[in-house]
Amino acid sequence: MGNTEYQAVVSSALEKHSRTEGGLLPILHEVQDALGFIPSDAIDLIGKTINRSRAEVHGVISFYHHFRSHKPGEHIIQVCRSEACQAMGAVGVIENLKDKLKIDFHETTPDGKITLEPIYCLGHCACAPAVMIDGVPKAKMSVARMNEIVDELRIKHDD
Repeated sequence: MGNTEYQAVVSSALEKHSRTEGGLLPILHEVQDALGFIPSDAIDLIGKTINRSRAEVHGVISFYHHFRSHKPGEHIIQVCRSEACQAMGAVGVIENLKDKLKIDFHETTPDGKITLEPIYCLGHCACAPAVMIDGVPKAKMSVARMNEIVDELRIKHDD
């Protein structure tokens, strides 16, 4: 991604929200929605424009699990880490995913296909364990079904 691409996105977000009280979160959301992550170079520009230090902006990005500081894979798998999902088998789904993908949370497979992320409560507690695949929630997830989904995602990428 070239600097001009992210700069245009950041500039647009700053123009809309920099004068708004509490505008940092809307700025970060807009940048991530457009780019899929918050580029490191954008942190300085955002901070300077809204009169915040790099540390303050980075602190907000690192505090909220939603924000990424690295470009994600083509597909994003988010696994719910809430108590209900853990009680219903999410731990096994997570362990299997990490083993199958050979990555940990907040990492992307070396081929750039899949990013694995934790998420905290998708609101599907009665249908636990829950996951979100590319923004689409899926409930009552099992290790076997998750393996099928991962295999499908890998095939989609190869087409």
